[in-house]
Amino acid sequence: MSATGALVTMAIDGREVRVSAGISVAAAMLDAGVIAFRRSVNGSDRGPLCGMGVCYECRVTIDDVAHRRACLVMVADGLRVSTHACRPERSEGPA
Repeated sequence: MSATGALVTMAIDGREVRVSAGISVAAAMLDAGVIAFRRSVNGSDRGPLCGMGVCYECRVTIDDVAHRRACLVMVADGLRVSTHACRPERSEGPA
């Protein structure tokens, strides 16, 4: 919880969560139990490594803007986050 105890409500992949005000989106997502922020080109789950904007592993869509680094954006009431890890798996074609 933030030093003031203030909370904000944000949505992660459509699920509303209450998180501490004054923290990054990445920290809020991790606090909410989200560890897969996106998928690599080979389908592996990826999440934050550095926490300071260097590694680009925390890229998510925030309020319909793709490829935002979650560790550099602060939470705000009503913020909507969509992970790239929640996409359905690609089909390999007809069986």
